Amino acid sequence: MNLLLSGGSVLQNGVFQPLEIAVSEGRIVSISPSLPRDGAAVVELNHYFIVPGFVDVHVHLREPGFSYKETIASGTAAAAAGGYTAVCAMPNLDPVPDSLDHLQAEQERIAQHARVRVHPYGAITQGEKGDKLADLEAMAPAVPGFSDDGRGVQSEERMRQAMLLAKKTDRPIVAHCEEETFLTKGWCVHDGAFAKAHDLPGNDPASEWKQVERDIRLVRETGCRYHVCHVSAKESVDRIRAAKAEGLPVTCETGPHYLVLCDEDLQDHGRFKMNPPIRSARDRDALVAGLLDGTVDCIATDHAPHSEEEKSKGLRGSLNGVVGLECAFPVLYTELVKTGKVPLEVLLNALCVNPRRIFGLPGGTIAAGQPADLTVLDLNHRGTVNPENFRSLGRATPFEGRSVDAAVLMTLVNGTIVFPENVKVPGNCGTVGIIRGYDRPEGGIL
Repeated sequence: MNLLLSGGSVLQNGVFQPLEIAVSEGRIVSISPSLPRDGAAVVELNHYFIVPGFVDVHVHLREPGFSYKETIASGTAAAAAGGYTAVCAMPNLDPVPDSLDHLQAEQERIAQHARVRVHPYGAITQGEKGDKLADLEAMAPAVPGFSDDGRGVQSEERMRQAMLLAKKTDRPIVAHCEEETFLTKGWCVHDGAFAKAHDLPGNDPASEWKQVERDIRLVRETGCRYHVCHVSAKESVDRIRAAKAEGLPVTCETGPHYLVLCDEDLQDHGRFKMNPPIRSARDRDALVAGLLDGTVDCIATDHAPHSEEEKSKGLRGSLNGVVGLECAFPVLYTELVKTGKVPLEVLLNALCVNPRRIFGLPGGTIAAGQPADLTVLDLNHRGTVNPENFRSLGRATPFEGRSVDAAVLMTLVNGTIVFPENVKVPGNCGTVGIIRGYDRPEGGIL
């Protein structure tokens, strides 16, 4: 199938330009102000914006093992609706992908059901229990990195051994940093003003940054590539910035909720319960500053769906985890770019370019020969985040009801339109089919 994207503004070299894109056999074959239309299905994009497909390096697809929370099909449909053409899936599954056999159980489901590219992480330790190492060497060719997300590796010696093996296989350690000795039993929010005002047990940010500090010391010793998950605390940002200045191979991500919200925004509802918790305005501002100066490389949603029952018990009783794939870009654009806090180029680098660079994933530029993994954006679209319209089985987002000024209109993976789902591309029969009408995608979140 030959596809021609016409009438859009294409991001090239940091600038949007009116260009047409020809796609064939899953790749971009030509880009020009005007291209021939013979034999192509034409997508008229009415001056909307075309960018490289987003990548989320931190999602929980819950399958195999927990398909009542999410499935590969529902999670990747959510990713497509959010403009993501690739995601990296965390290993807290059943079975945990800690060996080739266990990894294969996940890979088979991905091959059958994924609507976008899915890159599954391998676990650091067997069963993510923090004791014996997983089979890192055997899994390395099939995974973008190793993570025990949801649990920090408590043993310094075990992390040292993991880093040495990861260095040998040229894969990063992707670390959930949580030093359990600093945790208050039953914590449910950040240890700050909200916790004190509502007499709630708080999470000390030292539980995060102390393990970041330890791991950076181990990176200095081993030379392992090291990526910090869902950074939430100012002190973590400070230490990662210093490690980068030292030239250490350290990168990190943070989530939309940490960049936009603080504990002053909390409500006693499960959609505000996650780990690490939403922290203070001081922490939020430090993360925005880190995004601006390059300390924070990626924005990842930590999309972590749970059932309605599991999220119905307020801050004290709900399970940790919120969803974000389908509303991340509209919220980030509205709250960071339109307010002048973050340039659009910085946001797109964190969503499109840096994740691919860090994890060695294809794409990231719109050029001939590149995979046709593309996202089309409307940057002037008023709407409201409505989780009842999510493709994800999870509904718990702290951004529910939030007004936004942007929307994802279309997502292409390998040259195929995967969002909206109802687009029917005409066959290649020598005629031109005009595909229109993306002002308000049917079933969108807005």
